[in-house]
Amino acid sequence: MSTESQRAGSAERSVSPWAAGIAIGAGMLMILAGFVAVLEGIAALFNDKIYVGTPGYIFAFDLTTWGWIHLLLGALVAVAGVAVLSGQAWGRFVGIALAGLSLIAHFLFLPHYPLWSIIIIALDVAIIWALAVYRDTNPTSRAETPYS
Repeated sequence: MSTESQRAGSAERSVSPWAAGIAIGAGMLMILAGFVAVLEGIAALFNDKIYVGTPGYIFAFDLTTWGWIHLLLGALVAVAGVAVLSGQAWGRFVGIALAGLSLIAHFLFLPHYPLWSIIIIALDVAIIWALAVYRDTNPTSRAETPYS
């Protein structure tokens, strides 16, 4: 094997530092947002009096139901964050979908606990952005033109 082919093979596997940083940031944000959602769900399961009851709210679920929603969705977001950190390709797509679901769930939960919901919505927006812009920006990993 020639040294040129060895260099080309190693260059194809390298990822730009910016892309790697964005992926690590997104994975960490997913784990953080998932952990906070799990804590939010546990609080609703054990003591749902911590949240404000809204009797006239159109999306009125029992607060215990909201606890289970946040607990399960938060755990899934955190697992997808671990997948993103480990470099799994499916983690990006699943992460975007789960962060979108989490954003919708926290938007609907906004009247019950506005501060936490706004914080998680902001984290979900940052996660979606970070996972959407992550690309392998190494020009040598693209298909070579016939003229090169």
